[in-house]
Amino acid sequence: MFFHKQELQFKATPDKPDAVFARKLQEVLGGQYGEITVAMQYGFQSWNSHLPGKYRDLLYGIAAEEMGHVEMLAIMIAQLLEKAPLGITDDAVQSDPTVAAVVGGMDVQHAIVAGAGARPVDSNGNPWTGGYVTASGNLLADFTSNANIEMQGRLAVARLYHMTDDHGVRDLLAFLLARDTMHQNMWTAAAKELQEEGHELLPVPSNFPIKKEHREVSYQYLNFSDGKHASEGSWASGPTPDGKGEFSYHEGPTTTAPMPDVTRPDARYYGTTDIPNVVEKVAGTVQDKLNRE
Repeated sequence: MFFHKQELQFKATPDKPDAVFARKLQEVLGGQYGEITVAMQYGFQSWNSHLPGKYRDLLYGIAAEEMGHVEMLAIMIAQLLEKAPLGITDDAVQSDPTVAAVVGGMDVQHAIVAGAGARPVDSNGNPWTGGYVTASGNLLADFTSNANIEMQGRLAVARLYHMTDDHGVRDLLAFLLARDTMHQNMWTAAAKELQEEGHELLPVPSNFPIKKEHREVSYQYLNFSDGKHASEGSWASGPTPDGKGEFSYHEGPTTTAPMPDVTRPDARYYGTTDIPNVVEKVAGTVQDKLNRE
């Protein structure tokens, strides 16, 4: 169950309204790496968790915190939009907030759709989608994804920090940056601990029979570029992180196969093939008759 307490984890009060920055802030609310994605990702990972104990509890706890971050950002955006100067001097335009929104660079749907409130969209107005969420049921895969989403989110927040001089907004962003720092370290530590305890190892999934792979190419670095310096990396020679092999470097593919014949689908797909059209028509007619019978 969920229980809402009408308090914020951290204050979210701007010094002054700023409708243009409110639009920018939408990115870390409803963007691909925004707080809605983070909250839903950790939530679904916790609900899909098959392992009782500390990892499941971790997911539940952080998912709940991230919902609080969604709330803080939504409230901050609403305050940035409240009584925001539209930045238009012409009285005819100034009197129409929708026109002023377009000219002034704010999100016009903040005015039309949300009535000066936040929306579940990114900074370009693209709706948030559940397609952003990763919840595979494999904790090592999920924790690795979580570390990445925290890194991407922290990048966006850090960039936004330098796009405003509002002390109230910066204060909230500084808090979110600190929590992202914690979460990056936390997911990295959790992934390491998960492996040390033997719950999940590289490669993911570790319980797929590795002998069913084509093992001769499992640790080959294949250089499909005219750049030469990739051979200098630790991925081109030496032991592999999973401890089960040695990296090797190769210029181009080490295996090739002949190209199969072109496909010739059912004539009723009406694709262009090397079969004469009259044959296709007859084939389609005959097939239709057989299907009816």
